[in-house]
Amino acid sequence: MRVTQVEKMEIIRLVEGSALPVKRTLDELDIPRSTFYVWYRRYLEDGYDGLGERRPYVRRFWNRIPQYEKERVVQIALEKPELTPRELAYHITDTQGYYVSDRWSKSEAHGG
Repeated sequence: MRVTQVEKMEIIRLVEGSALPVKRTLDELDIPRSTFYVWYRRYLEDGYDGLGERRPYVRRFWNRIPQYEKERVVQIALEKPELTPRELAYHITDTQGYYVSDRWSKSEAHGG
């Protein structure tokens, strides 16, 4: 169930103004404590605007080469076909200022 910005603010006000303990108030509202405290932290940090819709979190993998970097590596490899994978990796590290492994798989090169 999606809760609107207005509803989140109303729930925060209810919890703040309740004579009951927070846990019991949230139990009666059927709101998980962890969810409430995420909303409350955002409210304390950013005010009412912090309760608005957020874009979904895009998970990034530390060991995956972004598509634009893959394209740069492929372009350099096409410009230097005489280089072995290891030489290409060294060349990119030395000239482009970032590291790529010489063990970059063929499935990575083809978007897999």
